[in-house]
Amino acid sequence: MTFLIILILFFIIGTWGLETWASKLNLQSLEQPIPAAFEHAVNTQKYEKSQAYTRRNEKLSFISGFVNVVAVVLCMMLGIFNIFNEWATALATGQIVQGLAFLGIVSVASMFLSLPFSIYKTFVIEEEYGFNRTTPKLFIADRFKGILLAVVLGAPLAAGIIWFFQTFSTFGWLIAWGFSTAFMFAVQYVAPIWIMPLFNKFTPLEDGDLRQAIEDFAQKNGFNISGIYIIDGSKRSNKANAFFTGFGKQKRIALFDTLVKSMSTEEIVGVLAHEIGHCKLNHIKRMFLTSIVTTGITFFCLSLVLGYEPLYAAFHVEHMTIAVGMVLFNFLYTPLSLLMTIFASHQSRKYEFEADAFAARTTGNPSALSGALIKLSVNSLSNLTPHPAYVFLHYSHPPVVARLDALEKVAT
Repeated sequence: MTFLIILILFFIIGTWGLETWASKLNLQSLEQPIPAAFEHAVNTQKYEKSQAYTRRNEKLSFISGFVNVVAVVLCMMLGIFNIFNEWATALATGQIVQGLAFLGIVSVASMFLSLPFSIYKTFVIEEEYGFNRTTPKLFIADRFKGILLAVVLGAPLAAGIIWFFQTFSTFGWLIAWGFSTAFMFAVQYVAPIWIMPLFNKFTPLEDGDLRQAIEDFAQKNGFNISGIYIIDGSKRSNKANAFFTGFGKQKRIALFDTLVKSMSTEEIVGVLAHEIGHCKLNHIKRMFLTSIVTTGITFFCLSLVLGYEPLYAAFHVEHMTIAVGMVLFNFLYTPLSLLMTIFASHQSRKYEFEADAFAARTTGNPSALSGALIKLSVNSLSNLTPHPAYVFLHYSHPPVVARLDALEKVAT
């Protein structure tokens, strides 16, 4: 058991150490001059502001990561999860209900642990750099809505997983995998209709040049959409974004109001052409398939350790339950989870380049997307010179300078 404790601590502290090392390299990389592609778009003052913004966020991330590591180590040493399990046992009867109670207690504890950092990020850093539009009332409302969704969606999912492992034993992981996959499909369909409107107001885009340009491009490229909507993203932040939601006939284009205000029609079409490229090139389906495979691997590995008594003993847990095992498994699974995340991020970065190329070809105007990327990066104070190691570990999108270079090659 001593070896297992050391191994788990090595995984937890080692992962945090790796991320800290990458963060240090990323901060050192900030010392580079303004990239040539941005010399016309950002002055020295603005560039230094983006560097300071990156430093503030990296510092907060470091402190948050350190606190999380300390919290996990204390949970191991002091038997906190055993205490949580005893509370759950006292609150409910039956393994499924007790399991849900335990997971709920852990989730609440995790939420309170991360809450100070979320508050500081939103109301100090984002406020200081001119991004925050979130009021305390909206911040609290978002948290309560998140809890509501966790109860309505997360509880049935967790209950099903516990029941499958409890009832089918050896093949429980396989059935839980199928159940979770079906659940993910269902959520993708209902999200744009019922879930997202809980947090943002979706207003149909009015008739005009922008709507006509989007519809013309979509029709030209054989892409059917059920609607084009403006999202009131400005009520939380000044940062801009655009995305697609839903599958099949429920595909919707969502434009942040901040995006519409800050970009030209050609630039917005360029951004949406990129998003349409993800659909036309089957990136979304492939990423979803990757998610399904990684979920299957996770459930299989979970099935191998649920009955492994030394894992529970390492955390001073006296009674082995499926719900407790699910939580403890996460700490043992850290290295493999990191590897799968790195693979998924690498796959995503590759797809971003392909979607950029699609947008450049189909619009016949690579400079429109380039202009949009430059505006998005400058307005959001993005790090223009991230270190390759940090990109490798964390970035789902390529660095913007690399994307601009690739678009320039397409143009020539």
